[in-house]
Amino acid sequence: MSLRGATLSARLALSQASTRCSMRVSVRRYSATNAGGTSGHEESDVVIVGGGPAGLALASALGSNEIPVKVTLVEGGDLGKVRDWTMSPDAYSNRVVSLTNTSLNFLEEIGAWEHVEVGRTCAVEDMQVWDGISGARIEFNAAALGVGSPTQQGQMSRLTENLNLQRGLLRHLDGRSNVTLLDNTKVENILSDDIPGGGWPMLQLSNGHVLRARLLVGADGINSPVRAYSKIDSYGWDYQTRAIVATLHHPPQTFVPNTTAYQRFLPTGPIAFLPLSPTVSSLVWSTKPELAAILTKTDPENLAYMINAAFRLPELSMRYLHARLLEAPTITPAALRDEIAFREQAHGTPPHASVLAEPTAGVPTQDGGALPPLVTHVQPGSAASFPLRLRHAESYLGPRTALVGDAAHVVHPLAGQGLNLGLGDAAALARCVRDAVARGGDVGSYTALAPYARARYLENHAVMGAVDKLHKLYARTEAPVVWARSTGLEVINELDTLKAGLMGAAGASPRSSAGVGGLADALASGVEMVTGGARVAQAVAGGLQAVAVGALQQLARAAAGSGSEQKSS
Repeated sequence: MSLRGATLSARLALSQASTRCSMRVSVRRYSATNAGGTSGHEESDVVIVGGGPAGLALASALGSNEIPVKVTLVEGGDLGKVRDWTMSPDAYSNRVVSLTNTSLNFLEEIGAWEHVEVGRTCAVEDMQVWDGISGARIEFNAAALGVGSPTQQGQMSRLTENLNLQRGLLRHLDGRSNVTLLDNTKVENILSDDIPGGGWPMLQLSNGHVLRARLLVGADGINSPVRAYSKIDSYGWDYQTRAIVATLHHPPQTFVPNTTAYQRFLPTGPIAFLPLSPTVSSLVWSTKPELAAILTKTDPENLAYMINAAFRLPELSMRYLHARLLEAPTITPAALRDEIAFREQAHGTPPHASVLAEPTAGVPTQDGGALPPLVTHVQPGSAASFPLRLRHAESYLGPRTALVGDAAHVVHPLAGQGLNLGLGDAAALARCVRDAVARGGDVGSYTALAPYARARYLENHAVMGAVDKLHKLYARTEAPVVWARSTGLEVINELDTLKAGLMGAAGASPRSSAGVGGLADALASGVEMVTGGARVAQAVAGGLQAVAVGALQQLARAAAGSGSEQKSS
């Protein structure tokens, strides 16, 4: 039965049914006496397949002395390269993550954050988000909204390179005697043992060894072999967009520190400008595949011009420039500059907002920080792109298996939640293992693992649904839809309590923080008010307006779920 195109909400009942049925799946049996000529195997309480951030974070959490279990992590790549990774202070990797305060608290609690090079991280204290067509804007200031944590006051999140985080987790694992890392080792096959009353997963490794796992965890990405072994289907769709990533250099802003994240929603996809240091920021630009192909291969000076233009020029001019690039992919920087100058003259662009203005270090901008600093150049070799997808496993649990991170879910990066969801999975699964050990239970049993699925599936589902709807909402250009979403955004911008609720739902306030739970009710009330104003657009645009309202309602439900958990903690 084809599941493509089904909505997330309609699929929830199917996924819950799959969770109940997944434990009855038939599996091939494995005899340890005929596995590639070996007469034995090694046993581990928990085997994690995948050495990305989610897998390493889970191993780090399970490596705590409070959880006396034997853990083995298997990774096909060379983790030594990650452990020894280094870059010059003025150069940064192009893959970054925005760690929420909830994720930071988790990393601090397990002792991993102290191994991360903090000098290569940057706090996000402000956010500027606006509609690429109407210009409607919402602003977030962490200090004014009172979001943060006892150790991370005045910040919504903290940006760091993925490799900096992975290296810190590996350094933390170096001191964990109960955790074994097997890198440069691939899983060639996964079967189920034939020991009576067993049913444990048996992993045949490329080094000739066989691992028998009481609990097998798939942290092995979107094409997860562990998920395939567990016979767990995933559903979703490919977005017809690609994300361009690059490392950007710009002058320092002496009077306006580079701690603001900027995001503009264009019909072709959102573009985000994320601070890494006083003079370096990271780009994540979602756009059409044909444009991504040109922008990543064009002259780096052209890419810098297009990035600056994407934050400043009206949407009409951006459409023209995109068409110009498609017509002439090898356009020279001088010709592109002339095109931009002509568009700015036609629009009457003021000098301080010009794409072609001369960047000056230390001079405050007349726009009061509403626009990011002008990019002077793109770090050589940093421009790349990757396809965007939505995927959600129908269950997080199989026979003695559990899925975390991208093996369980893949989400659009517009809200920066992908890796944070994976870290949330790792924290929840580590708690389940700890609780099972404390009770003397079987860490691989469905009884021990069921709380993990209950804690994570609906929460991840709500976030993924909200992000998916926002992506679709801002891809529309019909006037009634633009009016409805712009009105909603401007109303929310005037309600600090509502904005704090949104930030809390997105992890800016850790789950253990006191007093945040009541924000969910305020958020729900505020969304109802916004929805009332949007009913006018419904009369004009019919079903199109439901997309706008649905996105706001999804955010409300996500915050409400966050609030109820905070109240019970």
